[in-house]
Amino acid sequence: MTLNYSNEDDRAYGLAGMTISLASLDAIDKVVEISLDAQGPMVTFSQEYYYSLSPAVSPKMVWENLIRNFHITSSMVIANLLARSLVRLGEEIPKDILDEVYVEIEAEGADTCGLEKDEIEAFYNKILMQNRRIFGNPRLRPAIAELAGIISRKRNMSGLELRDQLTLLQL
Repeated sequence: MTLNYSNEDDRAYGLAGMTISLASLDAIDKVVEISLDAQGPMVTFSQEYYYSLSPAVSPKMVWENLIRNFHITSSMVIANLLARSLVRLGEEIPKDILDEVYVEIEAEGADTCGLEKDEIEAFYNKILMQNRRIFGNPRLRPAIAELAGIISRKRNMSGLELRDQLTLLQL
């Protein structure tokens, strides 16, 4: 699934949402850098984010890492959309867009993690609820908007710079 952005401001809010999602999942330490100008993914992860197919790694650990990464990336997509809609535009995400996202998450959960439909639905609802609590909180919206502005001005930030900025903004 490719997320389309209406302009650079929209893109900055989306990236801010993704980084806040990473912080909420204690996964921000896996970020090497973010780039508003990236042609591909705007978030670059460290090698520890990716699982190893080494024979020394147990199948259980590989599966747990797949589930964790599925959780992270699914949450990033939802957070991207919520930051852009709830925070930037002050409106709900259209249902048809959420339905499209759900279809993608369902396919990824089944293909990558072998999850059943009911497991994926529960997983999706949990992610959506967690992110709605963050991006629907009116007290956090000014800090989210400020982070989007910082990302827009700086264009690129290392993982360390990003962590420092999130701490300063108390996000």
